[in-house]
Amino acid sequence: MILRRIMDKALNFGLMAALLTGISACGMLGKAGGGSYDPKVQAELSRENRDAARGRQTGIGQLFRKSDNPNTTVEVNKYLWKASLDILNFLPIESVDPFTGVIVTGYGTPPGGGRSVRATIYVQDPALDARSLKVAMQGSGGGSVSPETIRAVEDAILTRARQLRIQDSGL
Repeated sequence: MILRRIMDKALNFGLMAALLTGISACGMLGKAGGGSYDPKVQAELSRENRDAARGRQTGIGQLFRKSDNPNTTVEVNKYLWKASLDILNFLPIESVDPFTGVIVTGYGTPPGGGRSVRATIYVQDPALDARSLKVAMQGSGGGSVSPETIRAVEDAILTRARQLRIQDSGL
């Protein structure tokens, strides 16, 4: 009986050691092809370490630096942004992110009655253009809103944005 317990413990220990060895070997496989030296990976790691040591921002910090590369800057059209807030002012705002151009509202009833709706607005481009604006609306209880209503809201936002631009330019 004692011999049996000792054999079970030894077997469990052996299985555990084999499992840990296998896991650590898998971890090595993920690094540059089986733990071998890869100059490209090492050069990239060295560059990141140098930049961090010099205090340069990497990752998300690069988004907030002044850059001419349009792939790393985040811009939204200020007129579309302001017009969206003006037109949908009857809806409570749940979250706004001017860096990504997303406005999320809660449920509210439009002026003049009707059923309550919520909206998500996405201003995706710095151009004052209909393609820069995406509006999604949802009725109370998850019901759908007619495409005509969504189109009317988009048109109202675009019209207001044009009015704001004209006011700014003094035309």
